[in-house]
Amino acid sequence: MTQNKTKSAPYYNIGQLRVDYWNQLKIETSELTRCHKGSVNEKTHKLKIKELLKDLKGVECFFASPGKERLHKLDKAFAAHEYASLSHLVAETTKQLVGDSYKGNSDFVDFDEHSMESAEEHDQQNSVRKNHFEVLFVDNISEQEEHTLKHSLRNLRSHSDKFTYGVVVQRSFQDAMISLLFNHNIQAVVIRYAPPYHSSKITPLIKPYIEEVTKLDFSTKPETELGPIMGQLIKQFRPELDSYYVTDTSLGYLKDSTIKGFRRIFYQTEDIQELHLTIMRGIAERYETPFFSALVEYSQKPTGVFHAMPISRGNSVFKSRWINDFGDFYGRNMFLAETSATTGGLDSLLQPTGPLKKAQEMARDAYGSQHTFFVTNGTSTANKIVMQAIVQPEDVVLIDRDCHKSHHYGLVLAGAYPVYLDSYPIEEYSMYGAVPLEQIKSRLLQLKEAGRLDKAKMLLLTNCTFDGLVYNVERVMQEVLAIKPDMVFLWDEAWFAFAGFANNYKQRTGMVTAKKLYEKYNSAKYRKQYNDHIKGLNNGDQSLLPDPDKVKIRVYATQSTHKTLSSFRQGSMIHIWDEDFRRKSENTFLEAYMTHTSTSPNYQMLASLDVGRRQVQLEGFELVEKSIEMAMVLRAKVTDNPQLSKYFDVLTVHDFIPNKYRETGLKEYYSKNEGWSRMNEAWEKDEFVLDPTKITLYIGKTGVDGDTFKNKYLMDKFNIQINKTSRNTVLFMTNIGTTRGSITYLTNALLKIADELDEEIKSLSDKEREIRDKRIHSLTKEVPPLPDFSYFHHSFQAVPGVPGGNLREAYFLAYDEENYEYVPLNECLSVMGTGRKLVASTFVIPYPPGFPVLVPGQVVSNEIINFLTVLDVSEIHGYRSDLGLRVFKERILDRHKITTSMGGMSIGKKKKQLI
Repeated sequence: MTQNKTKSAPYYNIGQLRVDYWNQLKIETSELTRCHKGSVNEKTHKLKIKELLKDLKGVECFFASPGKERLHKLDKAFAAHEYASLSHLVAETTKQLVGDSYKGNSDFVDFDEHSMESAEEHDQQNSVRKNHFEVLFVDNISEQEEHTLKHSLRNLRSHSDKFTYGVVVQRSFQDAMISLLFNHNIQAVVIRYAPPYHSSKITPLIKPYIEEVTKLDFSTKPETELGPIMGQLIKQFRPELDSYYVTDTSLGYLKDSTIKGFRRIFYQTEDIQELHLTIMRGIAERYETPFFSALVEYSQKPTGVFHAMPISRGNSVFKSRWINDFGDFYGRNMFLAETSATTGGLDSLLQPTGPLKKAQEMARDAYGSQHTFFVTNGTSTANKIVMQAIVQPEDVVLIDRDCHKSHHYGLVLAGAYPVYLDSYPIEEYSMYGAVPLEQIKSRLLQLKEAGRLDKAKMLLLTNCTFDGLVYNVERVMQEVLAIKPDMVFLWDEAWFAFAGFANNYKQRTGMVTAKKLYEKYNSAKYRKQYNDHIKGLNNGDQSLLPDPDKVKIRVYATQSTHKTLSSFRQGSMIHIWDEDFRRKSENTFLEAYMTHTSTSPNYQMLASLDVGRRQVQLEGFELVEKSIEMAMVLRAKVTDNPQLSKYFDVLTVHDFIPNKYRETGLKEYYSKNEGWSRMNEAWEKDEFVLDPTKITLYIGKTGVDGDTFKNKYLMDKFNIQINKTSRNTVLFMTNIGTTRGSITYLTNALLKIADELDEEIKSLSDKEREIRDKRIHSLTKEVPPLPDFSYFHHSFQAVPGVPGGNLREAYFLAYDEENYEYVPLNECLSVMGTGRKLVASTFVIPYPPGFPVLVPGQVVSNEIINFLTVLDVSEIHGYRSDLGLRVFKERILDRHKITTSMGGMSIGKKKKQLI
């Protein structure tokens, strides 16, 4: 029964399946209580309950809660025909599981006949519900020994403990790894000596969800090596966890890798109390929030305010007759924590030595970087900090043209020469994809041939893009470093801060890849691989592998914590994995950080970054997995529902990524006939993948453009807020704050919109229907062109004929109003037809798509004019429809040619020679 159910109602992950099966069991046991004894209905429900209990045993064995003890209790009630008791227990369990209330109830987790049966009783006796977690013990022990272990650990609890934990025991390597994949409540792992390898718990029901475990093959390894191997794998699968090793191998025989691989190593003869205290201490350390705690403590101190900020302590607010409603809205704590002081337990962001320093170090460890810096004015500023820190005037930066505008302005400030890279177009949906690796390499080889490769300093790419396209970071870095071994990488991960806490995602992040490549290139195995590779090359072939004697791993990632994790608006971070940081970049980075960082940073924002770090370390794995699940549920609902699919389509992999960039051939994550496609292989191999939490809804069949659909339908009627639209799409995003209720609400709204469209179509006259059909044809067939970057005018080329433009010089040339003029957009093509080259004197940035279609110094092409002409967006920054396109005057360009004849000479030198 349930196996067929699984095929017809597929699940994205085991968590979704688990909750649904418990809900099914609740329905069946409730129905059973209403059946007449001996009836056909009773027999039917009993059969279904029996199969559901069997299936749930195969899942709950990997959890401490509800766990096998609760299933055992349900089995006993079922066998004894105590159906009312059975229904009550199942309903209570399901309620606590769905509502997550069991996380504050340790006795629910360790449920047996002697423990309390409800969270309410637990609260009455303990007055405060404590955060609860689970500890995985890996040891081939008997059931009696397991019971003794749990009993011993339970007896060590104290009312003064800040946390409680339940214990889940697995007796094999595979079962332990499955637990790590399934059970997000696990916060610590204790590996006892020599676990066996093979699982006896793999059922057909769970098999589709454990590919990451079944593809591993350590079965030939001696059992004595499996514990240390598991310790290494924990750092790959769940690096946030504390791992401990219990052994009887003497120190002299323990490998260094084993000693370094665990938080602590215990010996079999040591007191279990020490293990218990160590586990609790590990959680307490991750729970610590140095700056938030210091801010709370500061706010509770009585102080006299004789510094700037009248708003501090709320004095200027709550005493006011005219703005006290402002104070009532935010509450007193907000103002008690508002200060310009950097003493009294607080710290300076510009030169931290106390709680802020420690908070950033804890963030460093959580995100896997070597250094992490908090930024309080958004990732726009973080991008400029990194650009100024790394790039000098006249350095060359390879940059995707459709990246965030802050990068382009950062280039102006730094005086670097951009080599713009074009993403492949997705013209049907009026958006761009990502930059193919081959284009990046071809630009580097052009620079190499022109003798300019030494000037190439940085590669800057957006990962992931607003629309969810994700690069194969490892492949990009490896093949770029094979050409330019000291290239600095800046990965703009503004929309990807959550990725380091999901199994599939983390392999495509800058920090994880940096560490992986550093270890790889410094290994003897890689040196041999490189030497063999070089021997196999023909003369003139470009190596695909970096030279281990020359390669340097220098990676920076900027993240908008506030976009995808918990932080106040503008809370961002800069993560650094740069083996040359201290020697080459630390001083310039700190100077750039000083340049762009306020001397009066928002302390509430800093506290939110600190608390957000705590959250992702303790529950990031769970929350990110659930946000992906919510996205998958919405995708499936739109695809499967006939009323929704009549007007809407969810764009998926094959819509966004051409076949040549998908070597695995994966076309979509979900289909009505095949259910969920497994994504693991695609995320490992394909050049580009699609982040499923970015849900692009194609609305062309509605006859309504994206901007109107956003405002008229989503906002005005349902108060649903979204960030991005195109001519015929709207973008929804799930995040760690997305709930089942919000997905249901959105689905309900889309259904109502579809019903409204049905009614509207029925009421149309023939002429109105013709007009509607024309709108649909325009949105679905009349695709506006998506122009590539044209080129810099030769006056602003760094070196004539070589990629790289003098953006800064063009930008500041336009400061003098005598140097530019306006040409009406509808006259541009005719003016260009006379042979005149129009050269932009400003950035022109349509919203959407939100990136420059023109930059200062760029030659205007026919394709760009056509694009701007057909754009139906509400705002274009840098363009005034009443005046036209702002371009340089011809005489300015003619005069400016004199300076460019001096090649790549600096601006200052040019001026001296002209004088």
